[in-house]
Amino acid sequence: MASRLSPQQQIEALREEIRRHEHLYYVLDALEISDAEYDALMNRLKALEAEHPELVTPDSPTQRVGGKPREGFVKTPHSRPMLSLDNAYSEAELRAWDQRVRDALPSTERVRYVCELKLDGLSLALHYAPETGNREQGTGNRGAFANGAALLVRGLTRGDGTIGEDVTSNVRTIRSVPLRVDAAKLKAAKLPGSFEVRGEVVLPQAAFLKMNEQRVAQGLAPAVNPRNAAAGTIRTLEPNIVAQRRLDFYAYFLLHGEGDKAGEMLLPTQTEALAALRTAGFRVNTHATTVDSIDQALAFIAKAEGVRDSLGYEIDGVVIKVDAVVQQRRLGFTGKAPRWAIAYKFPARAGITKLEDVLFQVGRTGKLTPVAALSPVFIGGTTVSRATLHNADEIARLGVRIGDFVQVERGGDVIPKIISVVEDAQHPRGAEQIVFPTHCPRCKTLLVREEGEVDYRCVNASCPARLEEELRHFASRSVMNIEGLGEVMVAQLLGHTIAEHEADAAAAGVESEEATADAPTREALVASVADIYTLTKEQLLTLERVGEKSADSLLAQIENSKQAPLNRVLLGLGIRHVGERTAQALADEFGSLDELIAASTSATEGEEDKLTRVNDIGPKVAASIRDFFSNPTNLALIKRLKKLGLTMPAEKRVTTSTLEGLTFVLTGTLPTMTREAAKELIESAGGKVSGSVSKKTNYVVAGEEAGSKLDKAQSLGVPILDEAGLRALLQPAK
Repeated sequence: MASRLSPQQQIEALREEIRRHEHLYYVLDALEISDAEYDALMNRLKALEAEHPELVTPDSPTQRVGGKPREGFVKTPHSRPMLSLDNAYSEAELRAWDQRVRDALPSTERVRYVCELKLDGLSLALHYAPETGNREQGTGNRGAFANGAALLVRGLTRGDGTIGEDVTSNVRTIRSVPLRVDAAKLKAAKLPGSFEVRGEVVLPQAAFLKMNEQRVAQGLAPAVNPRNAAAGTIRTLEPNIVAQRRLDFYAYFLLHGEGDKAGEMLLPTQTEALAALRTAGFRVNTHATTVDSIDQALAFIAKAEGVRDSLGYEIDGVVIKVDAVVQQRRLGFTGKAPRWAIAYKFPARAGITKLEDVLFQVGRTGKLTPVAALSPVFIGGTTVSRATLHNADEIARLGVRIGDFVQVERGGDVIPKIISVVEDAQHPRGAEQIVFPTHCPRCKTLLVREEGEVDYRCVNASCPARLEEELRHFASRSVMNIEGLGEVMVAQLLGHTIAEHEADAAAAGVESEEATADAPTREALVASVADIYTLTKEQLLTLERVGEKSADSLLAQIENSKQAPLNRVLLGLGIRHVGERTAQALADEFGSLDELIAASTSATEGEEDKLTRVNDIGPKVAASIRDFFSNPTNLALIKRLKKLGLTMPAEKRVTTSTLEGLTFVLTGTLPTMTREAAKELIESAGGKVSGSVSKKTNYVVAGEEAGSKLDKAQSLGVPILDEAGLRALLQPAK
């Protein structure tokens, strides 16, 4: 029978058979044939494609791994930001979130939640597009004729949430990621040809253990935990290595893939989205379920925690999402996270180990942090050998001494910490007291502890330890986003060899957190963040592991960073108490660095109000900003950065004093604007927007299906406005 089929038909039949077995094994965990039988099918397909290379297509199972190692990953914008989630650590916090959700929605409206395991891995966005071209000739942009199927065309990492890295060549090696979704599955799942799937890449525990066994056999240090190993693997430049690691992908979001709705939810509910993903052939976690109340969500959490150790992959909590997309839209977003979803984090896991020593780190602001050097202990999937002791007051509170046995806690992404001293017959007390240094361990400057503060600080602005941390911070993804300027490169720019850096990192024991301890053996190439912009290719080529392409790539990244917006530059300057949110607020308020400096350094009393009137900036933060911009050294740095080409673009928010002194609360759905747009209008007019109604509220702006906030406003006698009333109030007085 097979002899009657053309080579094209034989190849197509083999591809479909192999895809079916891949889906059964890698997605459904079902096995119909042995490994040998699967290999025989794959080898037959490879042989036919070798005989007929004109019939090879990118979606063929033989093409998951191929091509030369990449030189780097292209940065690509996401269709919509990949935001993080707010966290809840207790039943009370989760119930408070549930109440906020219900308060923001009409009391008559049913709220359902979807509960999903919070996988401890790496977020990915997969883009699919319709097939094009001529399959009979094996040509076309995506090597297939337009028969209604969809092909994987792009895979992006989360990156900084707005811009990810294109790791498509590596994503293709993940067997649970469909390279092609045929027309029948698209129709059954009710999906268009273009769509986006978001989900989590994880490294199963069995694959993690196998990888570490191989690393140890090769004389390499074992990976710390599956999540870090997965993140490192997906960004490996050699797809063959990625294929060997056996990563897995679980899908959890389904979005529009093109047009004005690109990045928006594709189906009316999260429940339908998960079902459609399963139907289309994606791996969806089988533990996801839809519930009608927060009590049922709590029951799901208890069950999930009970099976946590038997899953075969790492989880650190449960994600709870409002099911209905229309309600999600009404709830909207905060600056960093959706209001319609929350991550319940499992209680921290703890272990008992011995405190061997205490090391002292110097951060970029000069803060001295004591770090406990511990006998290694395995806690929650990670080997812990260091834990923070925070400050001298915390050491005194714990009463901890070197040689003590201590209980160490690790929860989620939180840095491990010592929570208590263990004292019993099996765990005798240590004898050596912990003594805080009086001078900076790096530059030997006398440490200062300001009145009212718990931290000791090195006040030497030229301290090498501070500079190293400043450089890392300045180049980081959320600040200037200079790819390639990581901790090893920074250490080399400061005159250290890679061997020195690795030895110091091992001694310090806190990866990416501790500045290199010993004096450099070579002349440093940088003495401030501004010097980054004077680096030359010739200088970079003198460093270890730097070739022509990597030098060109780093210089291109440095050049691109000159266009970073003002809020990122402010964050990069390291102004004390100024984080992402405050930096953005300052950029919106002043629109340029010159105006911000003028407002910060003016001697008139009224000028200080220009800082404190910005949302979220109080007297303490304002004083810190004024101190920074009053320092001649900092002003000289800014002047030099400008001269080196940093543009610091920003769009000043146009404001008036029409609503100055008034506080508003928004509830319900307005006819022609979102609540975010209404908030922007109010704040631009000098007003403030609060999340709750009180006697101090001046107005409540209510739209359709207003929630309990409207009822409370009426009971307190707070004036109620509709959208038209708000717009009228925004009109300047004549």
